[in-house]
Amino acid sequence: MKKRYNDLNTYFRNMYGERVHKIAVDAGLTCPNRDGTLSYGGCIYCNPKGSGTGLYNLGLNITEQLVTGQKYIVKRYKAKKYLVYFQSFTNTYAPYEHLKEIYEQALNAVEGVIGLSIGTRPDCVNEKILRLLQSYAENYLIWVEYGLQSVHNNTLIKINRGHDFACFENTVNATKNRGIKICTHVILGLPGETREHMMETARIIGNMGIDGVKLHLMYVVKGTKLDNLYQQGQYQCLEQKQYADLVCEFLEYLPPDMVIQRLTGEPHPKELEAPQWALNKKETMNIILETMEHQDSWQGKQYKKDRKIWNQSRQLF
Repeated sequence: MKKRYNDLNTYFRNMYGERVHKIAVDAGLTCPNRDGTLSYGGCIYCNPKGSGTGLYNLGLNITEQLVTGQKYIVKRYKAKKYLVYFQSFTNTYAPYEHLKEIYEQALNAVEGVIGLSIGTRPDCVNEKILRLLQSYAENYLIWVEYGLQSVHNNTLIKINRGHDFACFENTVNATKNRGIKICTHVILGLPGETREHMMETARIIGNMGIDGVKLHLMYVVKGTKLDNLYQQGQYQCLEQKQYADLVCEFLEYLPPDMVIQRLTGEPHPKELEAPQWALNKKETMNIILETMEHQDSWQGKQYKKDRKIWNQSRQLF
């Protein structure tokens, strides 16, 4: 079945003529929304262990993690080029010299590294860090992944995000024109959000000049604040087909050249509370693709590069 969206593998093959695989690393960093700078405990859905591999806590430094990851990827996928993905927590939230050290360690750890992808928050990037990443972008592919989740400030307050949409907007503008690629993370199914809220997020980020997006399902991790809401009947998860329909419509509002880095998340089986269908990523992906085919849907179908959409939407904030 032909894909109807601009997926990450196609993007890499168009750039390098071969497969590029991400290797996730854990730098052992934290988050201002966890350490008390902004709040404790993070966003209401946040896994206390973070979203990464956990290898830092096992005593492996960046180089050791990459050597291990490279061996696995070569054996399973035969890939020869790698993008180092700083995944867990906030990977610009550390002193400048430490960030410089771990980034350069990653770029030089193993043969075949073509760049970095750095997951962070829009309130944890400053001019000095952007200049550092800009210097790397002269010779490497550099992606910065900014967690946003929603353009709606009421939602951001509800999930204890710790920043507003204006912060994200300002950081995106500060990152542009430096050779750095920008990816944003969006969660579908956040507490209190309707289909209209989610499509408004799609329309707005679609007109911001962002290079890529990662879509995530709002699933419930055991022991989180969201889990408490779920147990009390105050939060209801999306159904699988409902999520697939939302993804398909969301993609229609994005520009055709935006790189879709992810269409759903991958919860850890032992940590997931609900929904259980989230564990079957392959099935979910198939439903999304089948839905796009059945509805004759494709990325960019409803996209309009129209500043009126942007200006009208700004009245929301």
